[in-house]
Formats: sequence, C-alpha cells, structure tokens
Amino acid sequence: MPTKVLIGTASWQEPEFIEHWYPKGLPKSRLLPYYAEHFGFVEVNGSFYGIPQAKSTAQWCEQTPDDFVFNVKLHRLLSRHSTEAKFLPADLRPRAEIVNGKVLLTSKLEKLIAQKFIAGLEPLLAAKKLGTLLLQLAPSFRPKLHALEELDNVLSLFGDFDLAVELRNRFWLEGEQTDATVQFFKERKVTLVSVDAPPESEHFTVMPNLDFVTRPDVAYFRLHGRNEEAYVKGRTVADRFNYNYSDEELVQFSTRVMMSAETAKAIYIVLNNNRHRFAPDAALRLMKILEKQPNRLQVVRPRSQQFNLV
Repeated sequence: MPTKVLIGTASWQEPEFIEHWYPKGLPKSRLLPYYAEHFGFVEVNGSFYGIPQAKSTAQWCEQTPDDFVFNVKLHRLLSRHSTEAKFLPADLRPRAEIVNGKVLLTSKLEKLIAQKFIAGLEPLLAAKKLGTLLLQLAPSFRPKLHALEELDNVLSLFGDFDLAVELRNRFWLEGEQTDATVQFFKERKVTLVSVDAPPESEHFTVMPNLDFVTRPDVAYFRLHGRNEEAYVKGRTVADRFNYNYSDEELVQFSTRVMMSAETAKAIYIVLNNNRHRFAPDAALRLMKILEKQPNRLQVVRPRSQQFNLV
C-alpha cells in the first residue's frame, strides 16, 4: 500500500497569508473554508498560545470537509516555554505558582492543562478530524540541564493520542546523545519530528536535518526554511522563517520523504516558512512533486482537486 502523505501549513490564519495569499477582503469566517479548498490538512498553531475551546473546534469541523485533518500544537507551558499567567485559562491562574513573573510548571498544573486541552479537542475527536498532537519544545530544553524522561508525565497525559515531539536544541541529536534520543522516542512510540532547516548552521537552535522514524505508522516533517540569519536573529515568526523554497530544493527535500515512506505508513509535512505567501505556495508545489511517485505515495488533496492532478 502507498504511504499516505498529508501536506499543509502551520496555521491557516497567519497575518502574512491573509495579506498575500487569501483573496482580498475575504471575511475571517471564510478563511478556513477557503484553505480547505486547497489543502486537506493543517497544523493548528493558535493552541500553543491558548487552550482550544470546544466551541471553536466544533466550528472548525463545520467549516471543513469530512476528511479534513487537524494536527494540534500543545500549549506553550507543556512545551517548556517561558509562560506568563495570561496565557493560562482564567480559572487556572489563581492555582499557578508564579516565579519572576513566569508560571512554574508542576505535575499538578500540567495535568490540569492537559485535561482542559483534551476537553477542547472533543469535537475533533467526534468528527474523526484529529490527527497528531505536536509538542514543540523550547530551545532551553537541552541535554546539559534536562533529561528526556522529564517529558514522561506529559506524554502519559496524552497517551491516548498520537503524539509527535519537535526538539529545538540540536545537542539532542549530536554525537553519543543521538542514539539515546532516538531510543527514547522509539520505546514510547512517539514520533520524533524531522525538520528542514539551514543545513550549514551549527547554531544550537537549528536542528540538524536528520530523519529517524521512531513510530512506524507516522512520520512528521516541518519545513522552516534555510535562511540562517533570519532563523537565528529573527524576532517574529514571519522574520525567523522568511524563506521561499525553490522547486529544486523541494525536489531535493522529496528524497527524504521517499526514504521515510519506506517505513512510515503516513507522513505529515508542514510548511512553516510563514513570510508572505511562501508556505502555501511551496506546499502546493510540493504536492505536485510528490504526486510523481503515485505507486509509492498517496498525496491527500481536497476532493475538489482530486480529479485535476498535475
């Protein structure tokens, strides 16, 4: 059976997309339906900043076709990012311990956040539109100060879901640490995210372009662009991931997908180069490139496009 490939962008409502990709004047309520006319999958980014509410996720279901898939990024506090209390639900703020203006992550608070997060996902579960949950760790989570076993509590809290973890400190995948890192995720049957990032960079925040299929049913790629200066020095998401992939680079990247397809039954590919309209354009071009391997890959497109493949 061919490997199922789902391609989309990191969010459907990036300000840069609204300005440059969506039709001018398109109402906010029409953004997701328009996106779903072009893609069958999206990675939800807003859930990193605020726990999704069931009312909102129910609306997402109503605005998309039956076979549309949402991958959802977990809350920033669960990802070990520095977090102010304002990013917590109002009823949890009084229960949080604040140190130097930041929320202290405890196992109890982690559980409470996970419970609220899961409750917000219920409409997606009921509609069978939930794909994988993404835990995008902070660059400060690094081997010298932390152990991967510190993630066991959050991984267990979401143990009933498909999980993927993106490491953001390259020392997890360098030297002797590499084997231990890969083994950790294999033992827990959690997908280790592969990235496409500036290939020549050795900055600690830029992960090496290495692929390890740690869970045979799901592989996960996130393409951040190859602009090293922007990646390291950019202050906003659009600044950091300001890169327009060429067709040649996407063809080059496609060989990595083909290698993973030898093991994985499904592959998620997320374009995170969120400047201008670079991400949706690159995602559509990558679809065409991968569709040239029809016997090995099943590239998912919206139904409206399934009979107009190039």
